[in-house]
Amino acid sequence: MPAATPASASPLPLWWSRRPPAAGASVMATGIISVALHETGYAPLSRIALVLACVAWLALACDFLARLLWHRSEWLREAVTPASLGVVAATAVLGTRFALAGRQVLAEALLALAFVLWPGLLYVVVRHWRPGMPGSVFLGCVATQGLAVLAATLAATAGAPWLAHAALVLFWLGLLLYAVALTRFDRREVVRGAGDHWVAGGALAISALAGARLLAADSRSLYLWNEDDFDVLRTVTYALVALDAAWYVVMLVGEIARPRLRYDVRRWATLFTMGMSAAAMLSVAATLDVPWLEVPGEVLMWISVAVWLAVAAGAVRSHLAAGPPAGVRSRGRR
Repeated sequence: MPAATPASASPLPLWWSRRPPAAGASVMATGIISVALHETGYAPLSRIALVLACVAWLALACDFLARLLWHRSEWLREAVTPASLGVVAATAVLGTRFALAGRQVLAEALLALAFVLWPGLLYVVVRHWRPGMPGSVFLGCVATQGLAVLAATLAATAGAPWLAHAALVLFWLGLLLYAVALTRFDRREVVRGAGDHWVAGGALAISALAGARLLAADSRSLYLWNEDDFDVLRTVTYALVALDAAWYVVMLVGEIARPRLRYDVRRWATLFTMGMSAAAMLSVAATLDVPWLEVPGEVLMWISVAVWLAVAAGAVRSHLAAGPPAGVRSRGRR
């Protein structure tokens, strides 16, 4: 006989149990759009996006705990999927936004939390990589580079060389994970994926952002990188931005060739990639003095905002169409 859902449990865990791990991409997408809006001076809109990202992150944290407490077997089963690393990436992205806002203690706490979750989840996820995987396979790179971005951002504000050097190690590890994930990625996802296939480009975008943050962390007082190190980082960052732009075009062509207009929770991963591409271009433009990247970066940012509204509307319609969980309906009839 299958295990029954605890009768004493409130409808809350029942509601959470319908949320797939891929929902973490909503925090990543909203958080990085807040970062991009902050960098372009749209403070009120950035703060609105930050509030929404915080609410979504709290929902993600409740989801994590609800599954652990009430659906432990399901939690363990989902922990081996690449999407489980979304909680690490989401926490790191949110921490980066708080670091840019000057909330250093909160950003450091989020970095510590993300770092505690990262190695265990990464280990079990990588062990289950296999050929022919969807775009979520790149979340190993995204989570690792998210830590690098946050650590490098905090290193610049706190003047901590050790944090910058730790971020550099994470940066190179993230690129290694990307290379391995690329061998596991099913290229056919470009024309048939439900949205997370875009992360193939988003992982490069967050890697470029990490490179830009590492370069920005250096100063006359810290002397983090010598001339050779700086040149290598700069060259790799340029290459990552170019490769991300190429993936962006490839994904757009795939969407045009085979439109997939129905809402899917994995479309938040598409939105994350769009927002991250904008943030990477804007950061590289400012850090490496490439002013011509500012215009495409801002254009991509506003495209991301428009797509966010469309995806959010799709999420609301999907939720209303699904109706309340069975547990809630049965309680309502008593």
